[in-house]
Amino acid sequence: MSASILIVEDEAAIHQLLAYNLQAEGFRTRVVETGEEVYPAIVEEMPDLLLLDWMLPGLSGIDVCRMIRARPETQKLPILMLTARGEESERIRGLATGADDYVIKPFSVPEVMARIRSILRRVKPEAVAETLGFGDITLDRVKKRVTRSTRDVTLSPTEFRLLEYLMQSPGRVYSRAQLLDRVWGNDNFVDERTVDVHVGRLRKNLSRGREVDPIRTVRGSGYAFDERFGKA
Repeated sequence: MSASILIVEDEAAIHQLLAYNLQAEGFRTRVVETGEEVYPAIVEEMPDLLLLDWMLPGLSGIDVCRMIRARPETQKLPILMLTARGEESERIRGLATGADDYVIKPFSVPEVMARIRSILRRVKPEAVAETLGFGDITLDRVKKRVTRSTRDVTLSPTEFRLLEYLMQSPGRVYSRAQLLDRVWGNDNFVDERTVDVHVGRLRKNLSRGREVDPIRTVRGSGYAFDERFGKA
């Protein structure tokens, strides 16, 4: 899994617990501690799901939820709300405001994980699918295996992550800076030329003989997994 989760929680012990367990399951996470930080974080990178605490200092979780649902660019963003308010009327209020689901504090980590997967399976199944397939290429996230037609494709861990990320959104063009951030993460010892090198290696491993190259270069912009691949 490589879905992106934005955690909005002001209690350090809780957001550290959530981030640790989400990352262990393969999710990418970011953390903000106030409601005011949410929209700038979304503008920087749209997450696949918002894990939102109700009781935040300043702008409350309910206020954040209203703001998200009021903006066209974020109104479909999945929201799982964390709340200490167990009363039925409060839960109904949270759902009515626009939350997709809620978990009552104190919560169990497995329950949070299960609810996140349930939401993502419904709204973005490719983010949690065990396999990704396009044309004659199949990527197995569990077995860390890539096949093309009947042959196995040998990839380095970085090439695997790069292909996985591109295959999640066929046709979407990612800049070198975006790929560095989302595939290499916090590694400060790589630069944008590294992306070109790894894309070149990925292409060489994926395509042999007359096989069509599934990676599209967009001059001046970056790279994409060609959405026309396998459809000719």
